Amino acid sequence: MTQKIFWQDPYLTELKTTVAAVRGDQVYLRSTIFFAFSGGQESDAGTIGSYPVLAAAKEGLDIAYTLPHEHTLKAGDAVELRIDWERRYRLMRLHFAAEMILQLVYRHCPGIERIGAHISADKARIDFARDDSIAVLFPALETEAGALVAAGKPIETDFTDEAAQRRFWEVQGFARMGCGGTHPRSTAEIGPLTLKRKRLGKGKERIEITLSSPAGILI
Repeated sequence: MTQKIFWQDPYLTELKTTVAAVRGDQVYLRSTIFFAFSGGQESDAGTIGSYPVLAAAKEGLDIAYTLPHEHTLKAGDAVELRIDWERRYRLMRLHFAAEMILQLVYRHCPGIERIGAHISADKARIDFARDDSIAVLFPALETEAGALVAAGKPIETDFTDEAAQRRFWEVQGFARMGCGGTHPRSTAEIGPLTLKRKRLGKGKERIEITLSSPAGILI
């Protein structure tokens, strides 16, 4: 089982570890700071040793990293990992921004169904089953999200089931949600955000979320 250091310290950008197994182009590590696509959040970018990580995928409680075909790593090799911090930090901030907006939508529209979500380094999106325009909610969503950011509340994360590696985040007085992604330490780090509406088709509405400023509070 891969030890997922990105949960213990999502701000860590370098790690020395050991290759656990190699299966062709796929490499498995004893421990890792590379997040693999899950819950709509895209994978990190960076290197294992001198090789760029081309893809990262969950395999049960392990993570398989695809490296270039010409890599020479083998089980037992010591390697150093480096992740693209700018990308990671934007993913962290956008991930929580999306979940913050999701929880606020749930408050305003009890019973609404989320039908999709995706978090990239440029923007996040959440899709809902809804007949009328979801943009009517934007003034309230932006005001309430802005207040939560200004409050600088701690974002706490932990396991609900450590053996199964199920996790959650919680902001006291706001919400608690099951999630295995990476998150910043404080709502203040999200900074100002912008919402945009897209109509996906009959009965389908999308909220796109972008950050309106550079990274807020760094390490």
